Amino acid sequence: MSDPATQGPAKGATKETRCVAVVGPQSSGKTTLIESMLYAAGALQKRGRTTDGTTVSDTAPESRARHMSTELTPVRFSYLNDSWVLIDCPGAVDLIQETHQGMLMADAVIVVTEADPNKMLSLGSTLRFLDDHKIPHILFINKMDVAQGSARDILAAAQSQSTRPLVLRHIPIIDKNNTLTGYVDLVAERAYHYKLDQPSERIDLAKANGAGTEDARRTLLEKLSDFDDALMEKLLEDIVPDKAEVYKQLSKDLAEDLIVPVLIGAAEHQHGVTRLLKALRHEVPSAAETALRRSIPPGDLVTQIYKTIYAPHVGKMSLMRVWRGPLKDGDMLAGHRVTNMQDGAEPKLGKAKVMTIPTGDVVALTKLEGMFTGDILATDGHLKPKVWAIPPMPLYAVAVSTKDRKDDVKLGDGLRKLCEEDPSLSMQHVAETSELLLRGQGDIHLSIAVERLKRKFDLIVDVKHAQIPYRETIKRGTTHHARFKRQSGGHGQFADIKVEIKPLPRGSGVKFTDSIVGGVVPKNFIPAVEAGVRDNTTRGPLGFTVVDVAINLFDGQYHSVDSSDQAFRTAGRIAMTEGLPECEPVLLEPIDEVAVSVPNEFTSKVQRALTQHRAQIMGFDTREDWPGWDVIRVHMPESKMTNLITEIRSISQGVGTYDSKFSHYQELIGRDADKVVQVRKSQLQALHA
Repeated sequence: MSDPATQGPAKGATKETRCVAVVGPQSSGKTTLIESMLYAAGALQKRGRTTDGTTVSDTAPESRARHMSTELTPVRFSYLNDSWVLIDCPGAVDLIQETHQGMLMADAVIVVTEADPNKMLSLGSTLRFLDDHKIPHILFINKMDVAQGSARDILAAAQSQSTRPLVLRHIPIIDKNNTLTGYVDLVAERAYHYKLDQPSERIDLAKANGAGTEDARRTLLEKLSDFDDALMEKLLEDIVPDKAEVYKQLSKDLAEDLIVPVLIGAAEHQHGVTRLLKALRHEVPSAAETALRRSIPPGDLVTQIYKTIYAPHVGKMSLMRVWRGPLKDGDMLAGHRVTNMQDGAEPKLGKAKVMTIPTGDVVALTKLEGMFTGDILATDGHLKPKVWAIPPMPLYAVAVSTKDRKDDVKLGDGLRKLCEEDPSLSMQHVAETSELLLRGQGDIHLSIAVERLKRKFDLIVDVKHAQIPYRETIKRGTTHHARFKRQSGGHGQFADIKVEIKPLPRGSGVKFTDSIVGGVVPKNFIPAVEAGVRDNTTRGPLGFTVVDVAINLFDGQYHSVDSSDQAFRTAGRIAMTEGLPECEPVLLEPIDEVAVSVPNEFTSKVQRALTQHRAQIMGFDTREDWPGWDVIRVHMPESKMTNLITEIRSISQGVGTYDSKFSHYQELIGRDADKVVQVRKSQLQALHA
């Protein structure tokens, strides 16, 4: 037996390769299921374990260190002479962009979940994404050997998260000791007894009748009849439909995303895995059918990039699926001659060169500059897809900096490449705090990105919480007389000005005017005064940018020899440095408008948590097109949002999220303001130490 990652496309294969994405929440056993499928197909002699870092699909160092999938990983195998590619998708909610890209590229998706009704909430967003994009999918209820409820309760909980009817294909056989011993196939009307790490053994169906076989099969047929009038007529006339007719209807309804077949098993013990493989073989649509569903444009040769990778010592690699092919060495693709094709399902990209990739299979190409994830490439050009995975809004941010300033350019280039690899990452330079922010979906997401910076680009960075861009303003006005006079051996320096400083309404910025009469300050020096005034609004008495003030130059003096632009600019600075502290300066903090989305059973808990973070509740409503969900709208200080997504997920079983945008600045007083000012003072002292 050969390693699935080194098999390569089947020699002489005439059939298209089919692609299935495997998704599921963390701890659902998704990666274990993939190992068991490879083992059952004869592609592995021994199954690996996530805890040992020996699984085929968890090849990245970040995956092995965390015992979880951290990136899309395709693996290849053959089953009964059919060629398959499985795409292992991350289960962590932080890495949802990767999962969405994998699902959009697949002919069908296996959604793995634990046999626990209390954990079905975590399926909601995934099932909704699949239904929104009409992607065929199968639900595999894993860990049935340690089920936390009856099959009926588990199915009901899962159905509450799906907009499509769940069609139970199997029912478990439970013995007198409440132990899972096998299952009944409701379509084939056969019963099987599980055998540890071996194919199941067929048993007499009569021995399993206590499992409610007839009622369950009737329910299955009734759900299928909702989409087929002929089948409904037979059921109404008590005619037993032919098994072939049932299988055909299952395949048709799955391909059209009308139903979600449900299979059961325990991947760790190989239970239900072979039955899953057979269901995939008979019911998953072909690549050609998927291309039509996805509105992939016609052509003799059409491919699509589903992931971009920057590999050490290799450079940019585009992982692609061949929608219409085959793709051969020397072909023209979007103006590029295809050379050095690499097997797209090889864990060590760049190590397995191939000459031909059949339709439906995956390939890795280098040097496709100007091409990005999602792009569709054909012989004569490339275009953007009609539908692709839209990156979610950033929910978490850290400030990153190099230990050596000479690496700043290298850092910017490294972050740009990481953001191209993962569009749910973004970077932003904040002028007010002089920080470079890395934004993403959570702490796990950003910690993985920082590790990749080191591994791929040899960059070690300092990471800290992002500073909050506080500002300051004044509460009352004043007039101030500022004089700058300096005598030297030659020409001296002289400037004398009088200014009026007044507060402005919030959001007005800084406005400078003059009402000079009689030429007491010559017109050519007035711009220098304004420049000096604005110089000292970048850092006010409290240490932050000054906003919402008006400064009017109304009087002054000059010297025909000693006055200069520089002297008047210095006088403008002095006027602000000495005048602003007289104006009762006050701190302003940024307030964001936040919409928190959670299942309504968690609404009250989330509201309490928000109020503890000084959030002002503006109201809440039901989430549009999301039954059972609420949207809580608040105004919340940006300083309290650092770990907001972590807390929301903790309360809501990992499914809650939020959208936010800047709303306004408002005054901050009292102890909170004092702490902010003290921290800022310490920062400035350290900066000048």
